[in-house]
Amino acid sequence: MNLHNNNNSLPGGESLQNQIKDQIVTVQILVIIFLCINLLLIITFSKKECFYTTTRYILFAVTLLSDSFLLLMSNILVIFTHFHITIQVWLCIIISVVVLVYVTVTPVTLTAMTLERYVAICMPLRHGELCSTRNTIHCILIIHCLSSVPCIVILSTFFVSASLNFYKQYQLCSVEVFMFYIWQQHLRSAVYQFQFLIMCIIIVFSYGKIMKVARAASGEDKKSSKKGLRTVALHGFQLLLCIIQLWCPFIEAALFQIDYSLFYNVRYANYVMFYLAPRCLSPLIYGLRDEVFFHALKNYLGIDHVRAGSESLCIRGSVALGR
Repeated sequence: MNLHNNNNSLPGGESLQNQIKDQIVTVQILVIIFLCINLLLIITFSKKECFYTTTRYILFAVTLLSDSFLLLMSNILVIFTHFHITIQVWLCIIISVVVLVYVTVTPVTLTAMTLERYVAICMPLRHGELCSTRNTIHCILIIHCLSSVPCIVILSTFFVSASLNFYKQYQLCSVEVFMFYIWQQHLRSAVYQFQFLIMCIIIVFSYGKIMKVARAASGEDKKSSKKGLRTVALHGFQLLLCIIQLWCPFIEAALFQIDYSLFYNVRYANYVMFYLAPRCLSPLIYGLRDEVFFHALKNYLGIDHVRAGSESLCIRGSVALGR
């Protein structure tokens, strides 16, 4: 879809071009800010041993890396689209593999983090056994295998439908390049929605179980359970934003036939709210709300010089519940 040719033929095309430029600059600023924050948190994660031997922090690091890869690669596609840069289809496949896999890694990892909170609060005696470092590594492999399913489905239908000459053609890179038939779009939507349905069920189940424990608990256990509830609720909100993202292409396709200016504004809003926003919530949930990680972050930035206090928090945080 040649967006630039279309907008040049519309009334007010020059003002629209200026608006598009402003929006592109805004997106670049947001992406740079998010990438810098993620890099800072990844460095903080690597500074303390208790972080890369504790399941929830390992999974947190996975979301940071996943979101960073996705922000970087999706931003490249945004720039390509804006400047109407076409690339050969085989190169687009390589870029799209990263985008398709990592767009799903974060929500699947959030679901795994929710299950970890469920085990920590509802099955505390088995938490150490089930959430060992070895099991966490296996969990990360499973996360990436599950996240690869939509990519495999989309590209498999493309490989059986495309001719060999098509791979050498120059196209604007997007997932739509691989969609020749309407049934491919329906199949993609069905796979994604089935995955997210399963993840929603897991999050609702975990929230219900943790709420039950929170009502029965007292004192420090009650406080930990309530914090676990808030964490699971935030995971659910992130997942909701990711689900809405699946519907965006259908809305945008309908608006493109009606009004280009409205289409571009809606697509820009969708990218910010449902693509960038869910990726900046992970640092908030586990980077700033978590007392242990936030203390280590302040220590790394030189705001907090009491290293002994940081170590004691690290030890205490490794056995605490609901954080």
